[in-house]
Amino acid sequence: MAEPSTIGTGDGFFFGPLPRVLAHRGLATDAPENTLLAFLSALAIGVTHLETDVHASADGVAVLSHDSDLARTAGMAVRIDELNFAELSGVDLGHAQTFPSLDEALNAFPEARFNLDLKSDAAVVPAVAAILRAHAVHRVLVTSFDNRRRLRAVQALPGVATSASAAPFAGALLAVKLGLVPLARRVLRDVQAVQVPERLRGVRVISPRTVRLLKAAGVEVHVWTINEPADMRRLLDLGVDGLVTDRADLALEVVREAHSREE
Repeated sequence: MAEPSTIGTGDGFFFGPLPRVLAHRGLATDAPENTLLAFLSALAIGVTHLETDVHASADGVAVLSHDSDLARTAGMAVRIDELNFAELSGVDLGHAQTFPSLDEALNAFPEARFNLDLKSDAAVVPAVAAILRAHAVHRVLVTSFDNRRRLRAVQALPGVATSASAAPFAGALLAVKLGLVPLARRVLRDVQAVQVPERLRGVRVISPRTVRLLKAAGVEVHVWTINEPADMRRLLDLGVDGLVTDRADLALEVVREAHSREE
């Protein structure tokens, strides 16, 4: 099990006990992913952290969707950035749900922590504006695969939490594999977490040693996307700090079991 976090204070994104359960696109067992209903379903069972993805509509609204187009989720051969928000909000995703804006999600769930993956350059400005309008800097983490995109958002949101993009994480991983924790700490100096898969392009990312050394470098270690309870238990035993999962319901049970064993 992970040790208590020393990252962050007060009611910020990293406030609360470890390990964290981050509901990947909400809880979509009975709701379409990345919708207000999916987020409500996760929060209703006790989740505090929601993971979601941000694109921009044609008229510059921050929209929550993993995909850049509507093919998989709505069966429509059109991109999100080709439709304005009024058109997107009229798309039926099932269960009376549609594409929500980031504004809507932040305002609908004012106590929730949001882990926001900025999926396009065009999403940065509207996402920053939505976070500021909702006075939500303290309860969001912004990240992106692209480091320049991530830095644009972080620089516009002083004090916001963030996790490592691909390039700096690759450098930090090399450093910890070489046992160079001070170098890893320098590479990761502007982030508070790394959010990674167990393997990346055939390379094992998560091992007892890498978890230990990444944490020694001063960051939380969150692993995605973990949906099987056996894998959740194994990773918690390694000391990871967070599970990014499509099955937040199962993950919460695993975390409760782990806490019960410690008592």
